[in-house]
Amino acid sequence: MDSLCIHTIISLVCWSFCLLPFFASSDSRLLPSKPLSGGTTIISDDGTFALGFFSPSSSSSSTKHHYIGIWYKNIPKDNVVWVANRAMPIADPSSATLALTRGSNLALSDTNGHLLWMTNISTTSSSSPEATGGEATLENSGNFILRSSQGIILWQSFDYPTDTLLPGMNLRITHKTHALQRLISWRNPQDPSPGNFSYGAEPDEFLQRFIWNGSRPYRRSPVWNNYLVVGQYIESIKSTLYFTLQRIDDEVYISFGLPVPTVSSSVLVKMDYSGKVRIMIWNSNMSKWTDLQSEPNQECNKFGYCGPFGYCDNTQPIVTCKCLDGFEPNNKQDWTTRRFSQGCHRMEALRCGQGDGFLNLSTMKVPDKFLYVKNRSFNECIAECTSNCSCTAYAYANMSTKAINGDETRCLLWMGDLIDTEKLSGEGENLYIRVNGLIGIVYCLCFSASLCRYTPPFCGSSGVLIISPLVLSTMSEYKQGLEN
Repeated sequence: MDSLCIHTIISLVCWSFCLLPFFASSDSRLLPSKPLSGGTTIISDDGTFALGFFSPSSSSSSTKHHYIGIWYKNIPKDNVVWVANRAMPIADPSSATLALTRGSNLALSDTNGHLLWMTNISTTSSSSPEATGGEATLENSGNFILRSSQGIILWQSFDYPTDTLLPGMNLRITHKTHALQRLISWRNPQDPSPGNFSYGAEPDEFLQRFIWNGSRPYRRSPVWNNYLVVGQYIESIKSTLYFTLQRIDDEVYISFGLPVPTVSSSVLVKMDYSGKVRIMIWNSNMSKWTDLQSEPNQECNKFGYCGPFGYCDNTQPIVTCKCLDGFEPNNKQDWTTRRFSQGCHRMEALRCGQGDGFLNLSTMKVPDKFLYVKNRSFNECIAECTSNCSCTAYAYANMSTKAINGDETRCLLWMGDLIDTEKLSGEGENLYIRVNGLIGIVYCLCFSASLCRYTPPFCGSSGVLIISPLVLSTMSEYKQGLEN
């Protein structure tokens, strides 16, 4: 029984991927004289990745569609990490070839000469002596690189991500000279065409990333407060994960990796068709992918779920929405039935210059729609907000590593409603919200002038201390924030 029949039987039993190559070439290169046809694959030198024709269609599909893609060679299912012709599938892989053209482009076409997919190397660059000839190589990293005969990189698959970010792969999050990059989900597990969900940076501000459902924000990440974010130690992989920002030429990129290279090849970030961004590791003992982290995990974590001046409290056994201190629900009946979208309103109006102060909430995911003020010290950031009666909150961070945009400070101001705020467990940052000092829920630790870098107007020399439940949980962090 040949390999095609075996694969057909497997597809009738389960919903795993049915990779179509009848045999696999051990060569990692695509040469001008050696196009790739439906019966062959290209294998990376270490045997981790393969490139060739595949079909993700299940046994219930009446018509199988085929694609050029890259997949983990030794992982039997859910293994595809990159797809070339997402929107232009092939009906019959035996009639299609992937080849290097005379213009040093990669082109996928059928026997009738119909072009199904092609790299987009400009005519000017491809006609230069440095851009002629060459070969395309599948690297051990999973990157498919087209080089000229002079060794110059003309094109690489890592620059054109689909739904997956691999370790060491850079995702562009600014667009000064190049387009923004996003991970775009599959339409469903059997259809790799572009789906509804995408993941990437906000177009106008690289400090935060979004999951979009179409054009609508679906989930917003915490705002960067450091250019290197190291996650917690993960016992299952005996390592930590890190995410980092870096500048390459005129653009800023995000990437992730692991300090332990032996496990890095089986860990990835995927924009799933369900709307979740998942960090996954292949568990060979259980023969399945295991989530190390995924978001959103709760309804409460979706964008704006708790409404204006509401926040999602992730520290409680039952994750739910609450109002910030000094606020109450706009519709209490809705909140009792867990409908939170109308948010909260102030219990007491602000009186700018007549007793307003700022309450420090620790371990927060700060709100969306901020004003990023550059080159400000902590005291200058405080002054920016204090002097403006429209300023409802501020947050500050020293990015502490090499500056990406010429400024290692990060002063954020909010001039209106506070949207999409969360209380996090063991992470997050200080958020200082403006409140009316007369309602008695803002507290002060002003026991001496030397202790307070900023003294709210309503805090007397005796250090009156009035504590609400949220304030009680953040007293020590607030004190540390004042002392820094």
